[in-house]
Amino acid sequence: EVKLVESGGGSVQAGGSLRLSCTASGFTFDGADMGWYRQAPGNECEMVSKLSSDGGTYYADSVKGRFTISQDNAKNTVYLQMNSLKPEDTAVYYCAADNWGYIDRCIGSSSCSGGYCRRLINYWGQGTQVTVSS
Repeated sequence: EVKLVESGGGSVQAGGSLRLSCTASGFTFDGADMGWYRQAPGNECEMVSKLSSDGGTYYADSVKGRFTISQDNAKNTVYLQMNSLKPEDTAVYYCAADNWGYIDRCIGSSSCSGGYCRRLINYWGQGTQVTVSS
């Protein structure tokens, strides 16, 4: 069974840093696209960052220059390093993996954890809360 387990969330003051981890079991990262989504109450599901199987990266404008996505194949882990955190970064963060070219399909969805996203993207982490206070 494929499973993605997230860790590293928590509460931090504005300007601080956190590193989220997403560790996979029963799954090989090689050839897959990896992404981080987030959702705050009242907001749509937002793609924060993406690491494509060809090595390309994507960052939302709101986090560009502050967040960095990386992958350690030996540890089967994807990371999201978050620096200079702002209160508007407060959200539940989800990692996702897909090997059929549909990693972008949850963008604009009303719910990261809803059936639409879960059917279109192969694998999801359980979500981890990030809270940034001012």
